Amino acid sequence: MSELLTTDKQLEKVILVAVRTPDLSEAVVQEHLDELAFLAETAGAEPGRRFVQSLTMADKRTYVGSGKLQEILDYLKVHEEISGIIFDDELSPSQLKNIEAVLKRRILDRTNLILDIFARRARTAHAKTQVELAQYQYLLPRLTRMWTHLERQRGGIGMRGPGEKEIETDRRIIRDIIAKLKEDLKKIDRQMATQRKNRGKLVRVALVGYTNVGKSTLMTALSKSEVFAENKLFATLDTTVRKVVIGNLPFLLADTVGFIRKLPHHLVESFKSTLDEVREADVLLHIVDISHPGFEQQIEVVHETLREIDDREKPVILVFNKVDAFTHIEKEADDLTPATRANVSLEELKTTWMAKGTPSIFISALQKTNFEEFKETLYNTVMKVHVTRFPYNDFLYPDFNEEGEEGADGIED
Repeated sequence: MSELLTTDKQLEKVILVAVRTPDLSEAVVQEHLDELAFLAETAGAEPGRRFVQSLTMADKRTYVGSGKLQEILDYLKVHEEISGIIFDDELSPSQLKNIEAVLKRRILDRTNLILDIFARRARTAHAKTQVELAQYQYLLPRLTRMWTHLERQRGGIGMRGPGEKEIETDRRIIRDIIAKLKEDLKKIDRQMATQRKNRGKLVRVALVGYTNVGKSTLMTALSKSEVFAENKLFATLDTTVRKVVIGNLPFLLADTVGFIRKLPHHLVESFKSTLDEVREADVLLHIVDISHPGFEQQIEVVHETLREIDDREKPVILVFNKVDAFTHIEKEADDLTPATRANVSLEELKTTWMAKGTPSIFISALQKTNFEEFKETLYNTVMKVHVTRFPYNDFLYPDFNEEGEEGADGIED
């Protein structure tokens, strides 16, 4: 069952290829390529030169034009140490076949790269099954370009129909595997749904956000228990749930898989049960990496993904993390050029975002900057949901103020 799970791509040096369409600026394309390079590094590769071509839309046959493809081929002839080429979009089966025929190197698209990282990160049986299902769904339409027969999975006398070709047998085998994995996931989903029901009368809070924004670090800081966190993309695949108590208020906090631009739809489908934590949450903590130059685009990606998952209205707190890593460039007094995003200070950002209506707070989960104010905001939001959902359910214990009267401002730990 795990033939595809640990895809062994020993990519030492790779080059990156992207298409710039009219709706994308040069800066945005470079941001996208920076993210692709980070994905490549997370997968164990060393990204090198970048090739970008401006087109109205990607070429249907070879993604980039024939001239750019020849330029890449000439570069590869000089640099024979390059073992792979990574494209910043999902390539169709015919594009993969045509590009491989010309470049004679391993070709990876963005989807394949993300699937590979997920396969490396999967730890539990649940995550492994989800990743394997997504891998097989990605593989099925691309069998024509792969000279491989899945002989270890099925074969022998009577398994091939009259006149059935090897590729058709492979397709049938993969469809059978996909059906079995879906059944396995249904069983796991039922188990996880039962677990969620058994969690008692507690408000559920889910950490959501782009990948590598500090969700797991914040989880560790709030729950005081170690959750795996690393400065790499998709360090968290398995949902981690912890009981957290702030003052006299207990609630459940779930750390979920991060979102990313152009997240493969196979993965969204496969990780349905993981994303159920987001659907069933009463409060969402949307974590944002304020130090990232494209954080506003990341916010929009998360909003779009959340709309796909669950369109119900629920309280959201926008948590701008990594204020300790935020930098900006001060404009000189005599500089008359228009101000850019890089010239905006943290104070100006605070004023802008706090005026938008969504509750927002600026913190550093690593340095615990502004952490008490964050806990107070979280306490007040969860408490409102708690008293509405469970009007007869008392708090963990009475909270008394200095005069000996009951109060509800308990955010001391």
